[in-house]
Amino acid sequence: MGKGGNQGEGSTEHQVPMPTFRWEEIQKHNLRTDRWLVIDRKVYNVTKWSKRHPGGHRVIGHYSGEDATDAFRAFHLDLDFVGKFLKPLLIGELAPEEPSLDRGKSSQITEDFRALKKTAEDMNLFKTNHLFFFFLLSHIIVMETIAWFILSYFGNGWIPTLISAFVLATSQAQAGWLQHDYGHLSVYKKSIWNHIVHKFVIGHLKGASANWWNHRHFQHHAKPNIFHKDPDIKSLHVFVLGEWQPLEYGKKKLKYLPYNHQHEYFFLIGPPLLIPMYFQYQIIMTMIRRRDWVDLAWAISYYVRFFYTYIPFYGILGALVFLNFIRFLESHWFVWVTQMNHIVMEIDLEHYRDWFSSQLAATCNVEQSFFNDWFSGHLNFQIEHHLFPTMPRHNLHKIAPLVKSLCAKHGIEYQEKPLLRALLDIVSSLKKSGELWLDAYLHK
Repeated sequence: MGKGGNQGEGSTEHQVPMPTFRWEEIQKHNLRTDRWLVIDRKVYNVTKWSKRHPGGHRVIGHYSGEDATDAFRAFHLDLDFVGKFLKPLLIGELAPEEPSLDRGKSSQITEDFRALKKTAEDMNLFKTNHLFFFFLLSHIIVMETIAWFILSYFGNGWIPTLISAFVLATSQAQAGWLQHDYGHLSVYKKSIWNHIVHKFVIGHLKGASANWWNHRHFQHHAKPNIFHKDPDIKSLHVFVLGEWQPLEYGKKKLKYLPYNHQHEYFFLIGPPLLIPMYFQYQIIMTMIRRRDWVDLAWAISYYVRFFYTYIPFYGILGALVFLNFIRFLESHWFVWVTQMNHIVMEIDLEHYRDWFSSQLAATCNVEQSFFNDWFSGHLNFQIEHHLFPTMPRHNLHKIAPLVKSLCAKHGIEYQEKPLLRALLDIVSSLKKSGELWLDAYLHK
């Protein structure tokens, strides 16, 4: 138990000496209605604050009862500024005899990782090349213009329509990678400017919601490939992933779909439908349900611009079909790229690893080339991106050799593959999980 003191939230005055707590007690406060976490050995009651957290309450909840130091540092640019919000939430500190990390997490790996991050800062790897991002935005706008020009000059026949659709799908995919940069606060030093441009790119250029993306994506980064915490592996009973889930479904005789064929029906309902069906519906409904009128206004501006541009060529119904065909094409691109780094890795229940180890267990890389960098929005450096989410993507390749060295020092596997191999591994991973389900379903 804690040694005296006020355990309520919001107190700015503390007794001397400050109350101290053991990990055993801190770990009890991991409920939705009772959330404590530890940052730099300080204990904070974030129960009420989590509801106002800009990144959403779930991402904080995923670290309740744990040390959140490295996650806190990874997601925030200005630690002094966000530290002001922490001060009223301070309720004590770890007892002197308690380790800084909970549940046996590796202090040596954590110490080495923090030294690596300091090295990256000294190498100016968190400094942005603004010309790089200017060219990215420019080439997206150029593609939008080219697509319109093709239809204006050649008419709305099948061939010009198909070419324009592929150009616009490429533009949408690249805008998706670009909004990802701003969403992670990796372009400007001031968070506010990242947020503003993020809303423009994801809202006006893509018709989506910045807040929807933030609340979903930050959970993924905080606890990648962890069931009940990472929304990216919440497959709504359509797929069974990893090893634990198919075995659980099999033992419980759950058969929502023939999962032993999931590597086959993946081609029918995975890449084709994620964006045009699931994401598009979820985004719109989320904005309305949360009354997120700012994001909704940005999204509406996209649809107004799109239909104003293409109704003259196709009419209302034709423009709607054209839009969904573009989404259909983009969805293939998005699903294959985002899954090649994660779905093939460990997907399991919470193991409470240190930050470095947890990210390496859930991510792998794809070999660098100019095409791979552009095609994936530099998510071929998924390991480095997950370790340093605010690092501008054009610098990820510079820190990669040092990450490899740290992995080698601690015997942690650093996976890097050719692009085609990474894509094929998605299918083989689904097949393996499906076979595990079938065996458990029939024999256990």
